[in-house]
Amino acid sequence: MHTTIFSISESPLDANVIWVGTDDGNVQLTRDGAKNWTNVVANVPGLPKASWVSWVEASRHNAATAYAAFDRHTFGDMTPWVYRTTDFGKTWSRIVSPEQGVRGYTHCVKEDSVSKSLLFVGTEFGLWLSLDAGKTWARFQGGDFPSVAVRDIQVQAREGDLVLATHGRGIWIVDDLSPLRNLSSDVLAKDAAFLAGRPVQQRMPAGGGWVEGDATFVGRNPAGGAVITYYQRTRHLFGAIKLEVFDSTGKLVDTLPAGKRRGINRVIWTMQVKPPRVPRAAAVAFAASQGPRVPPGTYTVRLTKAGQSIETKLEVGLDRRAPYSVGDRNAQFEAVMKAHALFEEMSALVEKIDAARAAAVARQKALPESDPGRAGAQATIDKLEAIKKEIVATKEGGAITGEERLREHLDSVYGALNGWEGRPAQYQIERVETLRRELGEVAKEFDAVASSEPPPAKAGSAGSPR
Repeated sequence: MHTTIFSISESPLDANVIWVGTDDGNVQLTRDGAKNWTNVVANVPGLPKASWVSWVEASRHNAATAYAAFDRHTFGDMTPWVYRTTDFGKTWSRIVSPEQGVRGYTHCVKEDSVSKSLLFVGTEFGLWLSLDAGKTWARFQGGDFPSVAVRDIQVQAREGDLVLATHGRGIWIVDDLSPLRNLSSDVLAKDAAFLAGRPVQQRMPAGGGWVEGDATFVGRNPAGGAVITYYQRTRHLFGAIKLEVFDSTGKLVDTLPAGKRRGINRVIWTMQVKPPRVPRAAAVAFAASQGPRVPPGTYTVRLTKAGQSIETKLEVGLDRRAPYSVGDRNAQFEAVMKAHALFEEMSALVEKIDAARAAAVARQKALPESDPGRAGAQATIDKLEAIKKEIVATKEGGAITGEERLREHLDSVYGALNGWEGRPAQYQIERVETLRRELGEVAKEFDAVASSEPPPAKAGSAGSPR
């Protein structure tokens, strides 16, 4: 009853070369555009007759090369059967078998579009990959990929991603095959090595909604940050391991949690500066809860373990859709970092005010009830509280109640600068400078109060003002 063509593959190198696999165990080949056909399945060594051809794949690198996967689970045979020919089917060699650790009968086999040594096989129990043209195989378990039947595999040539169609577990995408393509025997012999990935583009910030209605059938987007990939021959067990990012001047930009696992590790760098230190107030400074993204440029990534370090360069570029230039981004980063630094100055001043107020409260408590110095201490406390209220809001409500101080105004302009990575408007730059001058005036008020305070009491002088 089985006489169905189940798999067809046209050679991308020669349109006249077409491979066909059938469900009654035939592998047919034409080299003249389907004028004549030859059944080459008899040349496949060790293969039982009438084995279902689940997949046939013409090579992307050599017109004489092809792959064929056979499925014998209906005969009770759950082992993988995958073969390769390099001479138009005259001879075949088995490249996948249980002895190589591959489990499950085979659904599909795929050759990478860039590296002819990189092969992928989908079985009833998952995805398997080979870096050496099928000599050895490893099971893919990244990204919590389940033990599931992989029915189809596609290599996205433009993006360099691997797309997997599973039975009952949806579509899975392995982002960026570049690290796998760069895994050579020399790299595998090293204790640790960075693996180059595709160029990093800072995708434009955007807000999203809920496009799927009352049911979710969408996958996660690729990481928004830079993906740093490195290989470790063995799992890191002893001593510190550190992953650092430096800018072009050698300044430390960020320290990332380093993966310790054996094999390929991927770490996401958000490409963001840490958020500014913001003084506490009645309301949360939402905009200042995020740091700005670093500008495009060349960064150095350093992995340090067991007293040794390895480095790699990381090129960060603009989103190709961005309407602004690198110069615009640099101007934006400079402007938002000035606001970032102003938050730091503001926090330092508020800490000084709080410390001075705490000292005045302690001095007041240490004085007897009848001591006239208590009134002076209270006056100082009141002045310091009034000065602090010029910097931060003390009542909830923000613009609704009308209580917005320097901190709240700075948070507003900081959010505007950080929300658009193009060239900032001149009024935004001037607004930050105005807030800086106003903070400077408040600092002068504090210095005047602080300089008029009595010196701290000497040790042992009980009851003396401090």
